[in-house]
Amino acid sequence: MFKWVAVAVQPEKEVALMKKPLTKHRRVVVTGVGVVTSIGQDADTFYNNLLNGVSGINQVMGVLDKTRCGVIIGSALGGMKVFNDGVEALRVSYKKMNPFCVPFATTNVGSAILAMDLDLMLCGGSDAAIIPIGLGGFVACRTLSHRNDDPTKASRPWDSDRDGFVLGEGAGILLLEELEHAKRRGAQIYAEFLGGSCTCDAYHMTEPHPDGMGISLCIEQALAQTGVFKEDINYINAHATSTQTGDLREFQALVRCFGGNPELRVNSTKSMIGHLLGAAGAVEAVATVKAIQTGWIHPNINLENPDKAVDKHVLVGAKKERMDIKVALSNSFGFGGHNSSILFAPYK
Repeated sequence: MFKWVAVAVQPEKEVALMKKPLTKHRRVVVTGVGVVTSIGQDADTFYNNLLNGVSGINQVMGVLDKTRCGVIIGSALGGMKVFNDGVEALRVSYKKMNPFCVPFATTNVGSAILAMDLDLMLCGGSDAAIIPIGLGGFVACRTLSHRNDDPTKASRPWDSDRDGFVLGEGAGILLLEELEHAKRRGAQIYAEFLGGSCTCDAYHMTEPHPDGMGISLCIEQALAQTGVFKEDINYINAHATSTQTGDLREFQALVRCFGGNPELRVNSTKSMIGHLLGAAGAVEAVATVKAIQTGWIHPNINLENPDKAVDKHVLVGAKKERMDIKVALSNSFGFGGHNSSILFAPYK
């Protein structure tokens, strides 16, 4: 019997130097963005609130006893619903059902039809885990903040007083299309999508590898895949969830890859909206694109006493900053040691 295993390979120094020549493939641009979050139901409102340091984090009552769970973000998607479609389907003869009911019910069908008909791609994610089983599971993992008396201060990436992440929910979508197609139809171009990479630490169910090499490898592969030099990266929207080990592992990886770059600025959108799980990467990608479009990067709120293991001069402070972004990196990580890094740049 075969046994499948995942193996994480420590990146060699040559990885960062193995730059692919600038691709001759068709360029991809971002021509649309949309979000649903606790601080805005459209991209402009969302990003303006980020720039102003507005926190969308609050207590959610009636889901679990607040004395037994961490602080959680207010739901941006509405109340819970229970569907009995599965039970009802059992009462209906399959002969009376449309053969397209399954293909049209799958979550990827919307983007698939759009791509086939219009040569466009919808890229994003959504999640809404603020339900009893979702909260209960994270409480059992002991990963949530317990700052119940001051919820807007609960999510504090890189701060020495952080005590866990804040559970959030929402959605984010980017519309991607080939550059010439976008130009032919006169579409507004927000930014250019350069590419990215993903890796797996193959180390632990919830913790990143202690030396952060899986993260470093992911970033270096993204640079090599896109032909971007590390000195061109001057803005990073970090994954940084406000956990003790996760924040430091990522920061160590960023220093390993970009240390010495005096222009580098780093922030975490989660300081204001919490961790949106499956929607986190998409919503933060929207924030990254909006930073490129507006020329402003949002603050890290609650960074009152930076951890001694981080360089506070690299991190954005309590106020928004004007910035001419050359190339932006957006990181998103998940349980099981899954890492992803994507790159955006101003369209020129």
